[in-house]
Amino acid sequence: MSAVAHDLPAAAVNGLPPSAVNAKLIALISSAAIVVGILLSGFVISEPAPYEIYMAGLIAVWALFGLKVSRAILPLLVLLVAMNIGGMIAMTQMVELANTPLYLAVSLFLAFSSVFFASVTSTQPSLYRLIFIAYVVSAVATSLLGIAGYFHAFPGGAEMFTKYDRAAGAFQDPNVFGPFLVLPGTYLLYLLLTGSVSRMPLLAVPLLIIAAGIFFSFSRGAWGMFAVSAVLLTACLFLQSASGMFRLRIVVMTIAAVALLAIAILVILQLPGVSDMFTQRAHLEQSYDTARLGRFARYAIGFQLALEHPFGIGPLVFGTIYGEDTHDIWLKALMDYGWLGFVSFLALTLWTICAGFRILLRDRPWQPYLLCAYVAYLGNIGLGTFIDIDHWRHLYLLLGLIWGAIALEYRHQKQLRLARTIPAAALSSAK
Repeated sequence: MSAVAHDLPAAAVNGLPPSAVNAKLIALISSAAIVVGILLSGFVISEPAPYEIYMAGLIAVWALFGLKVSRAILPLLVLLVAMNIGGMIAMTQMVELANTPLYLAVSLFLAFSSVFFASVTSTQPSLYRLIFIAYVVSAVATSLLGIAGYFHAFPGGAEMFTKYDRAAGAFQDPNVFGPFLVLPGTYLLYLLLTGSVSRMPLLAVPLLIIAAGIFFSFSRGAWGMFAVSAVLLTACLFLQSASGMFRLRIVVMTIAAVALLAIAILVILQLPGVSDMFTQRAHLEQSYDTARLGRFARYAIGFQLALEHPFGIGPLVFGTIYGEDTHDIWLKALMDYGWLGFVSFLALTLWTICAGFRILLRDRPWQPYLLCAYVAYLGNIGLGTFIDIDHWRHLYLLLGLIWGAIALEYRHQKQLRLARTIPAAALSSAK
């Protein structure tokens, strides 16, 4: 404390009471702690990952020292807890528990992490910018690892940072690595579309690195998510602005971006092995989708099981029976969390989409972050129809970011009502 005080100008130290200096230090430390957590989110080679261990401790410490959960965030907390209660009930249907308690513990941790991010951003909106910057840094770092591994840039890189001849970065699965990069890519695209021309080169470099990471993941879901997020983001910005010049800028930049992207893909496809993998992955249906007990066939089997087992069959049991997991978040909810979990997750999804959409284009300081998180969230939910997104850490972060903005808007509207009430009361008493 004294060392920090010596570094400050004498006027600043003398002019601020000790309580104000301490409050500033606490705010800096807490912000730095959250930034570290976001940076760790891009490195999930093993489980439990450093992110989970660190964030579990951070959430516990924050809860001890006054984590404030707004009334507006309570639906998020209640529905996520109800979903996990469904998982605990489903666990009672299992003959052997195996790793199920650990699986549900991770599910519950991710639920609390979502509530945590919603709470801290609703209390301190300035954290949005720090979270997004840290996410971009983490995404660039893990993208570089994935790209380096794909091109065998250093010994052992391919074994560590690629899976199935696809870039995986510091993740266990390319199909998680690719979607993880969508939000920071969308945010950089937002900054490109709305920022000054002089900053474009600085933003273009990390965006190209992240876009390359998405491409070399050869994840069809990540390709589709990034494309959909970019289209939705551009459309929202076009609708939100009343400026003809800004709309013209968006149109011109969109055409230029599509042209550059097409040229870049054509150049990349000339690299050895890339064209074959791209052609293989570009097909909408793979052999494991349409086989006799493939992904689509398992959907029908699973939904029939759900009718016979309303409490579920237990987390991870479906995969042990049919050789492959559900690869569908809705079926996953039914099998692993029962009908209680399914209804809770469905209600949470619809509530998040509707409540987020209602405030999406309102002119607020946090609106850019809500917009980027919202379009990325829609992409994740859409992808969840074809892949299991249950334990995707970034999905729960997206939920927290959106619900943080919902809570901020709730508080903002409450303050507006209060501001209108006070003059009315004063006028009434004057009469």
